[in-house]
Amino acid sequence: MGNRTRPCLKKKKKKSNSREFNKFGKTTCLEFFSNATEVEVLTEPVSKWRNVRGHNPLGLMYHDASRWGLTLQTYVQLTMLDRHTRPQVSSVRLMERSIHSARYIFVENLYRSGKMPEVDYVVLSEWFDWILRNMDVSVDLIVYLRTNPETCYQRLKKRCREEEKVIPLEYLEAIHHLHEEWLIKGSLFPVAAPVLVIEADHHMERMLELFEQNRDRILTPENRKHCP
Repeated sequence: MGNRTRPCLKKKKKKSNSREFNKFGKTTCLEFFSNATEVEVLTEPVSKWRNVRGHNPLGLMYHDASRWGLTLQTYVQLTMLDRHTRPQVSSVRLMERSIHSARYIFVENLYRSGKMPEVDYVVLSEWFDWILRNMDVSVDLIVYLRTNPETCYQRLKKRCREEEKVIPLEYLEAIHHLHEEWLIKGSLFPVAAPVLVIEADHHMERMLELFEQNRDRILTPENRKHCP
C-alpha cells in the first residue's frame, strides 16, 4: 500500500522468529530468499484488500481516505493477524510487512494527515493493543529497505497498479518520514525487533548483491541481535 518502505519478518517453528520487510523492493527481496532451504514466504494479502466479496476497499481508500480509511485498516488488521497466526510449515518465515507496520505507519499517517477522526484512530488502537496483549504477533527482525520517496514514486508509476495511480509524491514522503521516525530514530513507537537497514535506491543487480551479502543476518536466528 502506498510507499514501499518495507520491513520483512521471519519466524522459526515453535518459536516467534519473524522477519518483516518494509518499503519498495520487498517483493524482490522475498522472491530472492524464497528458494532458500526451510523458508516460507507470506506476501501482503493485497488481493483480499482489492476484493472483499466484490468490494475494493483499497481502491476506495485511495480515492477517499477520510471516508474509507477505517474500513480498509480494519480489514488490513484482520488479514495481517491471520498471516501472523497461521501455522508455520518451515523453519524460517519471511513476511511482507506486518500488523505492526500497518498500525504504526498507515493508520498513523491517516490520523496525522487529518483523514481519520480521533474516534476511529482510538478504536483501531484499542484493537491493536488487545492483539499485542493476547496474541503472539512478535517478530525478531525488521529488514528496512530504505528508499528515497522520489525513487518510490518512480517505481510506483512503473508498477502501474490501478489503485495507486492517484497516489501523490507527498503521500510517499509522509510514509517515509513515519518509517524514519519509527525504525531509525525510535521516537514514534516501540520497535518490535532489531532493525537491519539496507539502502534500496540501487538498480536491480546491486540490490541482489546486497541481499546476498545480508543473507546470514536475515535467515540465521543467531544473528538477529547483531544487526547494525
